[in-house]
Amino acid sequence: MKLPSPSSAEAVVAVSGLGRRFGDKTALDNVSVFIPRGSVLGLVGENGAGKTTLIKHLLGMLKPQTGSVRLFGLEPVADPVGVLSRVGYLSERRDLPGWMRVDEFMRYTQAFYPNWDEAYAETLRKQFQLDPKQRISTLSQGQTAKAGLLAALAYRPDLLILDEPSSGLDPVVRRDILEAIIRIVAEEGRTVLFSSHLLDEVERIADQVVMLQRGRVVLNGRTDDVRGGHISAVLAFAQPQTATPLIEGAHAVDGFGTEWRVLFAGPKSALAAVAAEIGASVVEERTPSLDEILVARAGGKGS
Repeated sequence: MKLPSPSSAEAVVAVSGLGRRFGDKTALDNVSVFIPRGSVLGLVGENGAGKTTLIKHLLGMLKPQTGSVRLFGLEPVADPVGVLSRVGYLSERRDLPGWMRVDEFMRYTQAFYPNWDEAYAETLRKQFQLDPKQRISTLSQGQTAKAGLLAALAYRPDLLILDEPSSGLDPVVRRDILEAIIRIVAEEGRTVLFSSHLLDEVERIADQVVMLQRGRVVLNGRTDDVRGGHISAVLAFAQPQTATPLIEGAHAVDGFGTEWRVLFAGPKSALAAVAAEIGASVVEERTPSLDEILVARAGGKGS
């Protein structure tokens, strides 16, 4: 289920064996992530899994203690200008200068980027329905997110990094932001990494998914392959079970009596064999959502 590691020339992002500790806490443990050019990677995991720490390494805010981080073949800490000039970033916090008007913020941001596309920025402003004369401090949460995304997109970066871009936003605004991201990728072939706790978003737009748990990569593959590598099934026993049955390969087991639902990692043939060994039969099966897989693995062994 793991993707092959592209060469440095092919990978926009190449993280290899990255490790990071904060005191006694291991934040990242031997993390390797490769993002090919023109793809969309969804970074998922429960709170504290290490997503933000990984993003900070990509932005050069943290130096690797072990392993390596390369963006476009460059080290973010050693060459911040060479890296960040090609990266668009939208933080979950979206700390924008509230005293500025939208048009002032656009001109201010433009000054930092020689490749700023003024016509494209104006197109995005209209698309996002942002009033150029309105002060950022008076924008709604959704409008502020759109202003931040505009700033991250308007100089047409090679890599777009979005940290929880839909956090706290209503469904309509989330849809608008996702559609903008999809359009950018589809029309221009740019590369996107975004972290999100909204797994339906990841399923919708990510080619590849990386799932972190307690600082370790527990899943890394194409989104369809990750989902297809798991089965949500109901097992039926001839006799009621007085305790939760032990099912090898299952990350979650829930039920009572004769019927138990399991989240199983492996092919259908393996599930049928495991069920037969414990005196059960498979009476229902389907492909689970990413959300079901994340919840099961977060509560399970993380193997």
